[in-house]
Amino acid sequence: MAASAAESLRNVDLFAGLSRRALDKVAAKTRTVEHAAGKEIATQGQSAIGFHLLLTGTADVLVHGTVARHMGAGDYFGEISLIDGKPRSATVVTTSPATTLSLAAWDFTPLLDEEPELTKALLLATCKRLRDAEAR
Repeated sequence: MAASAAESLRNVDLFAGLSRRALDKVAAKTRTVEHAAGKEIATQGQSAIGFHLLLTGTADVLVHGTVARHMGAGDYFGEISLIDGKPRSATVVTTSPATTLSLAAWDFTPLLDEEPELTKALLLATCKRLRDAEAR
């Protein structure tokens, strides 16, 4: 049986600390998208459309045309551009058929004002990532 959108999001560090109510509000704004192998889901330097969580399949992250990392089920991308609205910092191309749980920026942004809990959770997760990066 496939996991619900809320269950899938619960496994993402950005959303893990949310209450069930707040998580359900975020999950209600998501949609499942099927991608063929070789599809460019995000393009470096272009506007951000949203956040994507890989439910199935694999993808490569390319920075200036060079593979920076490989992703599989449970990995996600687009969170930085989702939050700040700036252009994508990398290109993401599927390397197999893939399914993503996607959250569009225009659906996400109002949630930041409606759900202070979500805003706080994102801020804390971002701080943790920054500290982890500085420690490397």
